[in-house]
Order: sequence, then structure tokens, then C-alpha cells
Amino acid sequence: MEAICWVSSDIWKNCPMPAQKILTVEDDLAIRRGIVDSLSFAGYDVIEAADGDVGMQKAISNDYDLLLLDSILPGKTGVEILKALREVRPTQPVIMLTAKGDERSRVEGLRAGADDYVVKPFSVNELLARVEAVLRRSPERPTDLHSVDFAGGSVDFQRREIRLASGEREELSERETDLLRYLMNNSGRAIDRSELLANVWRISPRNISTRTIDMHIARLREKLRDDSAGPKILLTVRGKGYMFATH
Repeated sequence: MEAICWVSSDIWKNCPMPAQKILTVEDDLAIRRGIVDSLSFAGYDVIEAADGDVGMQKAISNDYDLLLLDSILPGKTGVEILKALREVRPTQPVIMLTAKGDERSRVEGLRAGADDYVVKPFSVNELLARVEAVLRRSPERPTDLHSVDFAGGSVDFQRREIRLASGEREELSERETDLLRYLMNNSGRAIDRSELLANVWRISPRNISTRTIDMHIARLREKLRDDSAGPKILLTVRGKGYMFATH
């Protein structure tokens, strides 16, 4: 699938989609180097952290598609990082890396919300297969949001309406509801327009102009009372797409 790139006010062209980004948090230098090299060779964009404290900071604040998280780390543990991450990014794909025989960490990780785990030592082929599988199914996760608060009000997805602190209410169309739900389910992550077309509109970006998304975002900002000149809720991420702010 190719993304649609803006060239001028009336010209759009196909361009390669940006590489998916993977955050790797692993304290063992040799293992981390092997993971980074393998993922980079496979075409992924990789960022890394060597301890739990830096890993926590990057997991919460960075934009990425998948987290590879060692269970035992200096500083914050993998499970502590995962639990904190789930508070702000409930749908962020995560694969735990655990030592052979460390059943307790695997169970804790799965209970804390890990999507999968890989047992050390592992082969490059196994790691890549699990990464691909989690990334492939993560956009299809069921959405479990019923209502979400934001600065200035709340969104009721069941009633398909925005309730503003002023007492006003704004009705949402079905497409606006799906788009806002997807953005909120992935809060704190910049989402490419082609991803929105694939997972909200369920179509290839080749079949529709991404200006359709921009128009829907503009309407949502109006209903959220989010100033389009300086939005605080639905942010535009230059060169990427849109993001629902986490604060």
C-alpha cells in the first residue's frame, strides 16, 4: 500500500509509506545490537533504550508502532513500564522479551497487557515473525471506548455525541465517531493518513484523496471547540498525520 503525498493545492501523488518504527528496550548490549540490526535490515525504523528508566521515558513520550520490552531491566522493570504505558496508550502493541524458564515474567506481562512474548535465546526469524504478526493484527483490535473525557468536555461514543463543559452538545456522524474513536484509542501516537483510510474508511489510499480525512478533522475540531489555528486536542503532526493529545 502506498501513501498519498501532497505536492500542491491541487496535485497529489503516490509516495512510499514511512517505515514502521519499533522501540527496543533491552539492557544486554549484544542482544539489543542483534535486535536493532535485524529489524533495521528488515526495513524497520528502530529506536532503543538500555535501561528501564530511559525505556519508560521513551515508551511514554515517543511515537512508535511496536514496543519490544525486556522483562528484567535495571531501573524500572518491563512490567512496570508496561503498566504505565497501558494507562496512556491502551492499544499500543507490545512484545515482551523474557528469559527461558522465567514463567512468572511471562504471566505478569500477559496479565499487564502484552500482546505476545519471545523467549531468549530466540532466532531472528522467530522475532521477525512475531513482530509482523502483532503489527498485522493490531489495527484490527476491537475498540472498547464508551466515553472519553477531554479538555473541555467528553465524548459519548454510544450516543455519538460530544458533551461540552458549557452544556452544549454536538452530534457526530458515524464516520466522525469512528475516526475520533480510532484517534482516541491510539492517543499520543501520530497516525498516518493512509492508516486512517485503511482502518477507519476500510479502503486503499489509492481510491480516495486524503483531503477527505482533513475535512473530517476540521469538522471534529469545530465540534470539539478545538481552535484550528492552534489545536490542542486533535494535533497535526507535520509529515505524518494526526494525533489525539494525551493531556
